[in-house]
Amino acid sequence: MNRMKTKLTAAKLPLPTFSSDEGAAEYFATHSIAGAWDELPAANPAKPSAVLEQSIRERHARAKSAISIRLVPEQIAAAKKIAEAKPVGYQTQLRMWIAEGIQREGKGRNL
Repeated sequence: MNRMKTKLTAAKLPLPTFSSDEGAAEYFATHSIAGAWDELPAANPAKPSAVLEQSIRERHARAKSAISIRLVPEQIAAAKKIAEAKPVGYQTQLRMWIAEGIQREGKGRNL
């Protein structure tokens, strides 16, 4: 798609107040705050809800564990070449193959 760049109007401080996210989106689609960035007031730190905080803690508890696996250079090169054709890194590709193998081998074994 060929898009023409449009010059944004410089935003003036103080920024207007918005009654909706849509109003803010419309304003910032046509105005740039680049020139006023350093003059903007500091934002208050976000405080996640208790539900979100618990979800983050649970996800962190399930984080991946590092292991060491020895592969011959040709295997690593092949994984990198295959992953280049996809929108993933080669280590992600290797994890996907391992997960697929575990799922395939574990069918009917209650793993």
